[in-house]
Amino acid sequence: MNELQKVLDGIAAPSAEWERKAQERLDQLTKPPGSLGVLEDIAVQLAGIQGTVFPEIKQKSVLVMAADHGIARAGVSAFPQEVTGQMVLNFLNGGAAINVLSRQAGARVVICDVGVASDLPDMEGLSQCRIRNGTANMAEGPAMSREEAIVAIKLGIGLAQAEIDSGANLLATGEMGIGNTTASTAILAACTGCDLAEITGRGTGLDDSGVNRKLELIRQSLQLNKPNPDDPLDVLSKVGGLEIAALAGVILGASQRQVPVVIDGYISSAAALIANRMQPLSLRYMMASHQSQEPGHVKMMAALGLKPMLQLNMRLGEGTGAVLAFNLVEAATAIIKEMATFDEAGVSGS
Repeated sequence: MNELQKVLDGIAAPSAEWERKAQERLDQLTKPPGSLGVLEDIAVQLAGIQGTVFPEIKQKSVLVMAADHGIARAGVSAFPQEVTGQMVLNFLNGGAAINVLSRQAGARVVICDVGVASDLPDMEGLSQCRIRNGTANMAEGPAMSREEAIVAIKLGIGLAQAEIDSGANLLATGEMGIGNTTASTAILAACTGCDLAEITGRGTGLDDSGVNRKLELIRQSLQLNKPNPDDPLDVLSKVGGLEIAALAGVILGASQRQVPVVIDGYISSAAALIANRMQPLSLRYMMASHQSQEPGHVKMMAALGLKPMLQLNMRLGEGTGAVLAFNLVEAATAIIKEMATFDEAGVSGS
């Protein structure tokens, strides 16, 4: 825990001075003030993080954490648990949506087995860091121990910082784990007290009876485990997932190293919620990519105070929305650097 506390204590706020300078530059460009909307917000945020008016994106990586959930065996997903391991192989073979979109965005894909329940072969590109073969069924007891949650967070911190050491200065979160919308909904309810009926969604495509079963199992899990909303590690260990814990670590590790993280959808946002509760300053390094179709995601974004860049009716996960948002982040850096000011262009200002 001491190592984790050092990371939490080492997260500092981005520079307000460089944010101010970036805003001044944007207001001098050949456009009405604020007319590029979110692109301007991104440029200002990056300027504060990188400490320059002209932030640059040098290398992009999406970190995809894979793990299984014991609750999946109770029938909370339209897909069997074996799909988690099968999709990891698909990632490694380059055939998944995250591979296609990452190639388009020029981003590196990092795949990590944090807690897949099935056996996986040794393959190039797979970080095998399995903590256990999936979580326990949280409807029958805690999903994992507090110590396992900490190990997973520290794993995510290490993976993020290894990518940064290799040259990445923009990260994204991605995940794979059958049953993980159930864990994410439980985390949201535990942290915010949201009505379960409002935030429990269809996940991979459940019918109405499946959604009702999922809702009752989440309610049972919360009543049995009684996660403490004031203790994010307690919430994470009792009703969370190993991949969610690792992604919280990715966010915290990047924040300590002053590197921005693009948050994907619902599951990644659950990790962001945990990271934010552990260290509120980590929020300053997060960018929300897209609005998921999962009904709880609106509540998740409200709890974090983040506004997604994109509305594409997506609900796949894997980091797909986050990688699409990489293009907007790079556009924001181009705008502040390459657009002319009124003086430079010889255009009359207001």
